Order: sequence, then C-alpha cells, then structure tokens
Amino acid sequence: MRKRKRGRKFHRESSQRKAMMSHLTSALFINGKIKTTEAKAKELKPLAEQMITRAKKGTLANRRQLAQTLPNKVVKVLVDEIAPRLSARNGGYTRITKLAARKSDGASQAVIEIM
Repeated sequence: MRKRKRGRKFHRESSQRKAMMSHLTSALFINGKIKTTEAKAKELKPLAEQMITRAKKGTLANRRQLAQTLPNKVVKVLVDEIAPRLSARNGGYTRITKLAARKSDGASQAVIEIM
C-alpha cells in the first residue's frame, strides 16, 4: 500500500525550506503572531510547539539545541518570556485562525499566534 510522505515541500529545496521555517518561527516568537498562508501555518504549528516544549524545560542542552535553528536573541525571548507564560499548559500553545483568500493569487491566508 502506498504511504504518503509527511510534510509539504512548498516547491523549495530542503535548505530553503529549513531557512523559511526558521524565519517563520523566529518571527512568531518575536512578534507573538504572524500572517502567512494556511499551508505554511499548518507546517509551522508542530515545529513551534516542539520548540516551546523544549524551552519549558530550560536546560542548557535544550537551549543549545534551540540555538541550532534559531538566533540567540530569539532563544532568549523563547526561554525567558514565552516558556514561563505557558508553563501551566501541557500543549496547544499556538492557534491558527483562517482569513479570507489573498486577492492576487487566491492563496488561503491564516494567522498563527501564541496563546
């Protein structure tokens, strides 16, 4: 039986995809919410939630692992500000709200925000 591969490619090479997701997560953690396409928001949600869970533990090893994909400034904001605010939650740190389609190309838009 044919099994589908997980994740979206967005017509990009793997290095470009990694860079795009890194920039989207950085923007999300710095601004608290971002407006993007629905597909990118759905791809970003599990990645951001894993990072928040890792930041909640706050160990040096977890900080170093976060620093491999995020800039140091963003890691500091994530560990010192966002993680303590969400310490009572066991998951579901982000919310995706759908918006109207973009006029130029009809792409479905969404807002992803940290709760």
